[in-house]
Amino acid sequence: MTSTHEKVGHLPESKPVAHTAMTAAAGIEAAFGMLEGRWKLVILFHLFGGRLLRFSDLERAIPAVSQKMLIQQLRQMEADGIVTRLVHHQVPPKVEYGLTEWGQSLCPALDALLTWTEAKP
Repeated sequence: MTSTHEKVGHLPESKPVAHTAMTAAAGIEAAFGMLEGRWKLVILFHLFGGRLLRFSDLERAIPAVSQKMLIQQLRQMEADGIVTRLVHHQVPPKVEYGLTEWGQSLCPALDALLTWTEAKP
């Protein structure tokens, strides 16, 4: 059983969805929509493996990205549930970014895409 809010109780496990060509295409388009953006994939590859990086570490790792664009991309991925933002209440403030479990699960899919691309005849 899947736990929901304590006032609601439990929901039964969902069954795998049998996709049609249209629903499969729509699902993949939605996934690509979450990953589109010039820097999102680069950010993901820096965070894979459970790494937590401060904003300044990401800035140094991706020198071509502007602060504004990096903030925008991180916020979008956080809103989509791919990235988590950890705020440490201290002086000076410390904020770290990492992947959610769901975001980390993208790694095998992106590795498969990379392998597929490299196999192009």
